[in-house]
Amino acid sequence: MELTPVSQRFVLHWGEMGTRWGVNRTVAQIHALLYISGRAMCAEELAETLNVARSNVSNSLKELQGWKLIRNAHVLGDRRDHFETSGDVWELFRIIVAERQRREIEPTLQVLRECMDSPDFSLESPLAQQRIKNTWQFMDTLTAWTREMLRLSTSTLSKVLKMGAGIQKLLGRGKPGTDD
Repeated sequence: MELTPVSQRFVLHWGEMGTRWGVNRTVAQIHALLYISGRAMCAEELAETLNVARSNVSNSLKELQGWKLIRNAHVLGDRRDHFETSGDVWELFRIIVAERQRREIEPTLQVLRECMDSPDFSLESPLAQQRIKNTWQFMDTLTAWTREMLRLSTSTLSKVLKMGAGIQKLLGRGKPGTDD
């Protein structure tokens, strides 16, 4: 597949952003290519289009499947495995947030809970104890909020996000970043 200049720029940029988000460049580029092309593609076509090794594509596809960002798709008359992703950016957002929460936030909450439940916790300085508790409370609150936001319909979630700091006006609060 020959990429247009705009599609090529999108795919390359998505790969660069992926590295900044802690994702392998090829993984991000494959996902971007599947997203922008809007069709199922086999590993060979992905490798050829992106000019990367077939083994790199195979490993990247496994990672994307682990993230639940791609799925197998059958193409009539072709026995090879083909892969596709959602064309709905909101669905992709929900998947990524849920997976990051499962992979990163929940294990951290578990470790913080174990620290607080440890008999050795009382041996920590009061400052260290309070900071661990504060971190757990913050992450627990953020997790609960995230779960609620992900349950909203796309149109409602979009409206909430567009409100941004304007929600303070609705609540009758002061400037952003203050504790009033």
